[in-house]
Amino acid sequence: MTLQIGFLTFPRVQQLDLTGPYEVFALLPDVEVHLVAKSLTPVTSSTGMAITPTATFADCPRLDVICVPGGPGINPLLTDETVLDFIRQQAERARYITSVCTGSLVLGAAGLLKERRATTHWGAHDLLAAFGAIPTQGRVVQDGNIVTGGGVTAGIDFALTLIAELVNDDAARAIQLHLEYAPAPPFESGTPERARPGIVAAVKEKLAASRREREAVIARITH
Repeated sequence: MTLQIGFLTFPRVQQLDLTGPYEVFALLPDVEVHLVAKSLTPVTSSTGMAITPTATFADCPRLDVICVPGGPGINPLLTDETVLDFIRQQAERARYITSVCTGSLVLGAAGLLKERRATTHWGAHDLLAAFGAIPTQGRVVQDGNIVTGGGVTAGIDFALTLIAELVNDDAARAIQLHLEYAPAPPFESGTPERARPGIVAAVKEKLAASRREREAVIARITH
């Protein structure tokens, strides 16, 4: 039976949250990977890439895996009942309910993370608790059929982890080799704990406006 995997697609999505795991999953045999949105109108990612959805909420098949990527565009989704209802409906029958980066906040807004361990981007990690989730550090955090990936690049780790669950370890190892995924970053600056304080402060400032907007929305819907 063909494995059905769907990525929520929306304006100002962080494209690597989506395209990283998409590339991994698409290398599986007998799989269909869908970019699911309200309509088939192309959307623009947070960094300007045009992404064309392949399925609408109305015609999306029953998904084995539903994945919500993150990005600044998640803020409006936190109160978008059309989006949240679609996620809830698919989650009722999906084998795995997943996210990358701040997409986990959307799962939280849909009521799917209560008393479940989850992770997200370091800049939003503390916000998970507002939805009743248990914020947990990690590149990939699994709690039953809920699998959440940390910030942006963790989407590749997340997808390989899930392939090991869906198929087996060797299938995941083969795809890792196919992609030559052997991270060796030129700088030890990928987490707030490793980056210099000045760099952390600069990145926090860059994220501050979206963070303030997100905090306000979450406060409104959780109180």
